Amino acid sequence: MTTLIVEKPQQYTRQSEFLNGIKDTLPMVVGAFPFGVIFGVVGINAGLSPLAVAGLSLFVFAGSAQFISVGLVAQGVPIPFIVLTTFIVNLRHMLYAASLAPYIKHLDQKWLLPLAFWLTDETYAIVIRRYPQDDASPHKHWHHLGSSVIMYGHWQLATILGIVAGTQLEGLASLGLDFAMVVTFIGIVMPFIVNRPMLVCAVVAGIVAVLTNGLPNKAGLMVAAFTGIAAGMAAEYGQIRREKLRFSPHEKTVG
Repeated sequence: MTTLIVEKPQQYTRQSEFLNGIKDTLPMVVGAFPFGVIFGVVGINAGLSPLAVAGLSLFVFAGSAQFISVGLVAQGVPIPFIVLTTFIVNLRHMLYAASLAPYIKHLDQKWLLPLAFWLTDETYAIVIRRYPQDDASPHKHWHHLGSSVIMYGHWQLATILGIVAGTQLEGLASLGLDFAMVVTFIGIVMPFIVNRPMLVCAVVAGIVAVLTNGLPNKAGLMVAAFTGIAAGMAAEYGQIRREKLRFSPHEKTVG
C-alpha cells in the first residue's frame, strides 16, 4: 500500500519573517560593525563629546554622512554647509526608496516612517531580494523590519564601543578596521551583477567614482551613481534592440 505524502506549503508568519530578516542581515553586520567602532573613535578624536557622537548614531544613522559631518565639525565648517553636504551624500537613498516603493506603498505611515529612517545600504541589499520572491507571504515588511532593527541596534552598540575605546586608547583609528566596510559593499554589489547591463552599470559607476573623487561635498558619489544608471539603461536598451532585430521574423509576400 502506497502512502501519499502531501507537503504543506510553507507558513510565513510575522515572527518567522522578522527572524529571517535578522538572520539574512547578520553577514552585513559582521562587515559593518568595525565601521561603527571606528566612527566612535573618530568622533571622540575630532573633539566631540560622547553624547554628541552617540546622538549622531541615534538620530542620523547614516555611516558615510556621520563620518563626513564629524570631519566638517572638527574643521569648524558652518552648520548649513554640513547639512547640505550630508544631504548630497544621502541622495542615493532616493534611488533605494523608488525601487522599494512598489512593495511597501500599501503600508501605513506607522510602518513607512521607521522603515524610511532605518533604510541603509545593507538593509536595502537584503530586502530588495526578499520582496520580489514569488511566494504567498503577506508579511514581507516584517522581514524588512527585522533587517532594519538588527542594523540599527548593532550600529548603536558599535558606536558605544568606539566611544569607550576613543576615550581610553590612542591610535585605534589608524588600524584600518574600516576596510571591513569596503568588503561589505563589495558583497552587496556582486550578487546583483547577473547580466551585461548590470556589469556596465557597476564598471562605469566605479570608474566615474574614482575620477570624480576630488569633487567637493562628495558630489562625485552622485555623479557616479547617475552615470552608472544611465550607462546601464543604455546597455539594456541596446541589448533589447539587438534581440528584437535578431528574432523578428522576415515576412515574405508570395505572388
